[in-house]
Parts: sequence; structure tokens; C-alpha cells
Amino acid sequence: MISVVIPLFNESKLISRLLSELSRNLRSIGEAFEIVCVDDGSTDDTLDRILQFKQENESVKVLSLSRNFGIQAALTAGLEYAKGDYVVIMDGDFQDPPEMVPQLYAKMQESKVDVVSAIRSERNEKFSKRFYINVFHKIFKGISEGNQVEQTGNFGILSKKAVQAVLRFSEQNRYFPGIRNFIGFKNDFIVYERPDRLEGDAKMSSKKLFALAADAIYSFSKWPIKLCLYLGLIGVVVFLVAIVYTLVSKFTGLAPFGWSSTFLAISFFGSVQLTFLGIIGEYIYRIYKEVQKRPVYLVKEIYE
Repeated sequence: MISVVIPLFNESKLISRLLSELSRNLRSIGEAFEIVCVDDGSTDDTLDRILQFKQENESVKVLSLSRNFGIQAALTAGLEYAKGDYVVIMDGDFQDPPEMVPQLYAKMQESKVDVVSAIRSERNEKFSKRFYINVFHKIFKGISEGNQVEQTGNFGILSKKAVQAVLRFSEQNRYFPGIRNFIGFKNDFIVYERPDRLEGDAKMSSKKLFALAADAIYSFSKWPIKLCLYLGLIGVVVFLVAIVYTLVSKFTGLAPFGWSSTFLAISFFGSVQLTFLGIIGEYIYRIYKEVQKRPVYLVKEIYE
């Protein structure tokens, strides 16, 4: 059986059409399937529209979370409740085309792998969003652990074995594409052009995108803390050079630095220290979140 997990938040304008087209494409595969819709605390009538569609489609399963926990938590909920031998993950904004699902399944059968990810060849979105995302993928691939692949999001298909491996990750701050690549199972790719939203507003604001990028980098890279070390070592070298220069100036009778150089030195090292404290604070905050061991999500109701 094929399961499709879709996290949803205020997608009432698109959800009926999305489920209809997705069901049609799943039927074309010729295998049993289920669609796991995770309503992530929607405040519009998204849940009502899903339940209305479900009345005529028994393949739809609905998880209603108690509030908005975020897309990563909603994905985790869907993966834990999915029963399929293969699990497709896609966004609910129609930017992951339903017609690509049969291609994902066919690629997995052809390549005999456990993970097939969808790589975005083009993004038909605002220039600013494309720019930020491209910069993040370049940086993340260069500094992260594991075989990270550029321009991959949540869209893809996993075998049951890969899903079980993903669910063993217990951290609170999750970045699913990073986890999927980190598990190390055999993988393959398909390439597609990511369209812009058909209707409605994007749910991932710039603030949320930057927060997700920070979670990804802090979770899969040691470079933020190594940057502190390297800058600190540079500061030590600069300090030693300054000592030598001061001693030479004293014995040669050269004029000492004025107040401006002193002010700049104090400002520089003060800024570096505050930066270090901020980076270390981010790590401490994430450690605190992990130690709390709060549930990643809470389910209000299940409709099966």
C-alpha cells in the first residue's frame, strides 16, 4: 500500500482540488493507497473540507492536531500514523504536483532504493524567496554532515524501512530533508519544476524560513561553534601582534595609538564576544528544548 502524508494549515481554497487530483493519480498506479491529511491547527474550514471529501473517499485518513505545531511536527505525526509500505510526503499548497507521485513510485520500483527525493530544477516564485533559498542550500550543503542534496524539500517517497529510521530521530527541532539524507539509505532522484502557489498566501513566511534554516544548520553542522573558535584564535593572534607592537613602540619612542584605535579595538572584541554568546545561547536553547522532552505534537482527533 502507498501512503501519502500531507501537512495542512489553512488551505481551504486548494484542498478539495488537491485531494481530487491526488486520488486520481494514485488510482492510476494500480496499488492500494491511503491519504493521511494532517490538519495542523487550521483556523479556517480546511478540516471541514477534508471531512467532506472523506465522506465519498474512504482512503482518506485525517489527523487533527490540537493547535499549530509547525510543518515538521505535522510531518512527524503523519509518518507515525501512515500504514503504507511506501510513504509519499508532499506539501498541501499544490507546489508539489500530484502528477509527480506516480513518477516517484515508478522511480523507486525501477531503482530498487529506499528513498527517492524530488529535486527542484526551477522555482516559479518571488525572486527574493528564490534567492534566500538558493543561498541556504549552498551553505547547508557545504557545512552540514551527511550527504545533503541541494534543492530538495519535503517532496519524496520513502520505503517503510526508511520511514522507521526517520522516526527514530527524537529531536524537537527537526529538519526533515536533512534527516532523510542523514539516514544513509540508498536513494535516487527525480527532477521537476516547482510551480508557484495557485491560490492563497504562502504559509512559510520569511521569518519561518529563516527559523527553519537555523534549525537545519544547528542540527546538522558544527560550523557555528567552530566559527567561534576560529574567530577567537584570530583574536588571540591580533592581541599578540598588538603586544609586540606596543613593546616595540615603547622602546623605539614611537607615538602610541590615540583614543580612536583603542575605541575600535574595544568595539571589535566586544562585538565578537557578543556574537559568541549569541551562538552559544542558540545551542543552550536547543539543549533546553531537548531536555524538556515535550511531545512534538498532540492529536485532538483522528478520523478513520
